[in-house]
Amino acid sequence: MTNNVIPEDILKIQKKLATYEVDSRNYKKYTKILAKHIKSYTMKKRVSSHIKTIEKIEELQKKSEEEK
Repeated sequence: MTNNVIPEDILKIQKKLATYEVDSRNYKKYTKILAKHIKSYTMKKRVSSHIKTIEKIEELQKKSEEEK
């Protein structure tokens, strides 16, 4: 149904993050970068979901108006 593929940039950051020791300077840096990428990815998914919902509602309203 939906395409829930994790983007390549997030996977690359996670692989890089896995090579660092926890609490190291680079680990903290990559954690922040990963958080930004995940936040933007989820925001894009949320916006596209809202757009689809609005389109569906408009489609249903048009159908109901045509029936009248």
